[in-house]
Amino acid sequence: MKKTILIFIMIAAVLLGISGCKKNKTVTRNADGKINVTATIFPPYDFVRQIAGDKVNLSMLLPPGAESHSFEPSPKDIITIQNSDIFIYVGGESDSWVDRILDSMDTDKINILAMIDMVDAVEEIIVEGMEEEEDEGEEVEYDEHVWTSPRNAMLIVVTITEALSEADPANAGFYLQNASAYIEELAQLDAAFNEVTAGAKRNTIVFADRFPFRYFADSYGLSYFAAFPGCSTETEPSAATVAFLINKIRAEKIPVVFHIELSNERMANTISGETGAKKLLLHACHNITKRDFDAGLGYLDLMRKNVENLREALH
Repeated sequence: MKKTILIFIMIAAVLLGISGCKKNKTVTRNADGKINVTATIFPPYDFVRQIAGDKVNLSMLLPPGAESHSFEPSPKDIITIQNSDIFIYVGGESDSWVDRILDSMDTDKINILAMIDMVDAVEEIIVEGMEEEEDEGEEVEYDEHVWTSPRNAMLIVVTITEALSEADPANAGFYLQNASAYIEELAQLDAAFNEVTAGAKRNTIVFADRFPFRYFADSYGLSYFAAFPGCSTETEPSAATVAFLINKIRAEKIPVVFHIELSNERMANTISGETGAKKLLLHACHNITKRDFDAGLGYLDLMRKNVENLREALH
């Protein structure tokens, strides 16, 4: 809790600094006077949506319901990036296509933001029972799923707010007000996860899926077992991996087996059937279904549901 308070104080100070700093000349390429902001995936898209509302022209490259790790941009997507005033992507191995595209275009007028640079990134690790990629090399890979921790989300929101305010100083006060309110909601979300984990009878979670929750687990002192690391391209586990997870659930009497969004859920169904553990979703917010997107659901909505599902798994 003390760490959360310190994060909030630091963020508030940065936001106050934004409101008092000298702004750069407005960057506008549209007849409507709005700047163009492009996000590759849902989390930064939603953060911008909460901060800027209808004050910007906002685009998301990854279609709702699509798998983020296998995304390939279309020619239209490349034009959208080229016409951006602010371009936000994750960074890391899965976004190597972004680097290729940016290297091929003039980016002098684009403010390029990588979320992995906005936080303290950690190396992706392989825990007991987890299957490694066959072509795993010696190069260090950082876990890209930085937004899964609400504490990191606060830091990301600060950086995005600063970029919006610099590009569009006329609306800086609007962005500041919205960002402050949104960060308060993120702080409340963080407190809810703290409450669930602090009073839990166990601290281990099991994923019959990839595990994109490293930053989340670190934030709340959780240990975990999973079939694959977060950025794995594999979806079909070996019999040994499934057996390992089944044995862990039985040995530690774990009541819930998790899967992530847009998963085929086959492994979770198998493990649930073998152990009696309840199958639940822990949403990593990579992307959402078109139905949820059209309904306007956001990061906070998805994470608040995670609070309840995590409570069921730990209590």
